[in-house]
Amino acid sequence: MEVVSIRTPSLGDATYIAIHGSSAVIIDPQRDIGRFTNVLDDRNLTLTHVLETHMHNDYISGGRDLARSRDADLVLPAASGAGFAFVPAFHHEELDASGGLVIRPLHTPGHTPEHTSYLLLVDGEEHAVFTGGSLLVGSAGRPDLLGFQYADQLARLQFGSLQRLGELPDPTGVFPTHGEGSFCTASGAGRTTSTIGQEKAENPLYRIDDVDAFVENQLSALVPYPRYYAHMGPANKQNPTAVHIEHPQELSPIDVDSEIANGAVVLDGRDRNAFAAGHIRGSLGIELNDSFAPWAGWLLDYNVPLVLVLDADQHAATAATELARIGYVDVRGVLRGTDSWVESGRPLVGYENASHHDLIAAMRADNPPQVLDVRDPLERAAGHIPGSHHRYLADLHEGLPKGIDPSAPVWIICASGSRATIAAGLVEQHGAIPIVVASGGVAEVLAAA
Repeated sequence: MEVVSIRTPSLGDATYIAIHGSSAVIIDPQRDIGRFTNVLDDRNLTLTHVLETHMHNDYISGGRDLARSRDADLVLPAASGAGFAFVPAFHHEELDASGGLVIRPLHTPGHTPEHTSYLLLVDGEEHAVFTGGSLLVGSAGRPDLLGFQYADQLARLQFGSLQRLGELPDPTGVFPTHGEGSFCTASGAGRTTSTIGQEKAENPLYRIDDVDAFVENQLSALVPYPRYYAHMGPANKQNPTAVHIEHPQELSPIDVDSEIANGAVVLDGRDRNAFAAGHIRGSLGIELNDSFAPWAGWLLDYNVPLVLVLDADQHAATAATELARIGYVDVRGVLRGTDSWVESGRPLVGYENASHHDLIAAMRADNPPQVLDVRDPLERAAGHIPGSHHRYLADLHEGLPKGIDPSAPVWIICASGSRATIAAGLVEQHGAIPIVVASGGVAEVLAAA
């Protein structure tokens, strides 16, 4: 059996295609299913089953439409609560794929109550287990996505699930859906797949043999997760649909004005220096990289209509696909750069980009600046600039922290400049003038103190 991994770095997730002979099983497919059907077609494979480990909270699934398009069985956890037809996966009730390939569901609650892993056997031998958000490489899926009031009990269930998976033979391959870069995990292992034996030897959670200590560990390092998550679970239970994104239409400045008047938000995906040099007033600047979609989903109202601003060499279809994976499908079009905006007589706004050296120099002056730290609460607790203000980037839509004077410049800092750039658009919207520490971050400032 061969396992093909197709990763989505922006969400820290993977979809797997398990191939045995001329048949294939796909596990946890995302919404843009063309990536997966291309593999099936290129290799002349017959899809027999689509398996979902849980009702995902970080993306909309393409599983239902993928299964329909290939006349395959859609398999969901029996307790998924989905409002459409599926084959229920019950613990240890095996499903026959073909040619000696057997799918054995394993109930592994913890990340969610219904969570189910899938052990694939060939001629009775365990080959691979697809662990979704249960056992991860060097970690385990977080237990708080349904609400912190359920986190303690779900963490206890996760402890039992890891013990259950640990009983599999050591050579069994471990293929989790969530990995580094996902808000569903705190994994920093640097690997995306593993084996049961390797996890029992290296995963620190397998060194915890007391359930209370395990729960404390699981609940002690939780970071906030994006606001759009609240919409993913319900969508996946009700009507998850696949998408194929075409190139968004090119817009003129007149078009952009019209879209803004009709409620569209301008999302600027150019690099941080271009955004600082000049952008449309009221726009949100999120560089088109692996953080683009998650931060858009965190800071924008769900599926708000969007106008994209991109440079000529940036792929608009890529940006639109990233957004569509998390439910933002109302992209009205793209404005290429800002030259046409300026040439049409429309103004831009901008701000100063600075380095951590500039901030250090300003802090040593007679009138030290007001500094806004937009890192997450755990980063802040681990060390911060004395006298700085704090508001996590995800919470800046609520306003500036108490004590910030909007009539004076606000120096914004994070760890590397990425989040500070995003924060700049929000600080502008709250009436203040940002100065962004676009290179270096808090660690560099503290090291020089």
